[in-house]
Amino acid sequence: MLFNGQCEVCQALSSWVKKQDAAGGDRIDERPIGDDPEALKAIDPSLDIWDVYKEIHLVMPDGTIKKGGEAVGEVLRRLPHLGFLGPVLDTGAFGVKPAQSALNAAYKILDAARPAIGCKSCGGGPVAWWAKPIKWTADLVRAIRR
Repeated sequence: MLFNGQCEVCQALSSWVKKQDAAGGDRIDERPIGDDPEALKAIDPSLDIWDVYKEIHLVMPDGTIKKGGEAVGEVLRRLPHLGFLGPVLDTGAFGVKPAQSALNAAYKILDAARPAIGCKSCGGGPVAWWAKPIKWTADLVRAIRR
């Protein structure tokens, strides 16, 4: 699992995955992305460091790459207490998998909200109007922790 090692949100999610995986999971190898594009290319020549910064990437044992919500779904599938989600995420009809589509949408929302939560490496652009309450809450929590 490749993730932005500078992102507070990615770090928190990585820590949660490690904790869950330690309970007897399918052993997920987590690797924070540094700033060395060549090290990333050693994992897979098709990987672009800027693409990997934008969304989580999961390199499967067979070499295929899953991204975003699909990668999150695969990680959940491999965790010991959440493996039951595999069939739920795979259930679909007429080429549509509703649970996977919902997970993809949730990932896009989280991805867009990362700057509002305080991730400085995921873009510092303006916070979307819908994410302002998230930013205010994150700022308040940080102020209380100080």
